[in-house]
Amino acid sequence: MSQLQNESSSSSVDEMAHEDESNDSFSESQSSPSIVQWISLSLSSLVLVTILGLASYLWMSDRQQQPPILQVESNEVRQTNSQFYVSFEVSNQGGKTAESVQVVAELRINGVVVESGEQIFDFLSSQERASGTFIFTQNPAQGELTIRVASYQEP
Repeated sequence: MSQLQNESSSSSVDEMAHEDESNDSFSESQSSPSIVQWISLSLSSLVLVTILGLASYLWMSDRQQQPPILQVESNEVRQTNSQFYVSFEVSNQGGKTAESVQVVAELRINGVVVESGEQIFDFLSSQERASGTFIFTQNPAQGELTIRVASYQEP
């Protein structure tokens, strides 16, 4: 029986020695990163720095942008049946987007507003143009037609 205990204890000692050797080789491989790990670390660090740099750049450039600068230009007046169609174009020359852009038109004859209209554009981003048409029952050539941007909201 003592021989059985000696054999089992010697096999336990052998197993423990083998585990120690494998642990030593495992800890040695963990202590010095391979070239693949260094390349992976370098690439992931480069991607992270690039993303942070771009986010910072966009944040800083957004703070320096001009507010919306909205302009309206009326185009041609055409008559169809008994109605007069006045086309126009509104543009945002500024750096930021404008939401709910309200364009109003007033036709004054003898100093009195005889007709008016309103159109709302959902948004105009920087350097964007949009067009529309106002319809009047009286000839705009017989009075003073004013088309202007009345208001907008900041997003």
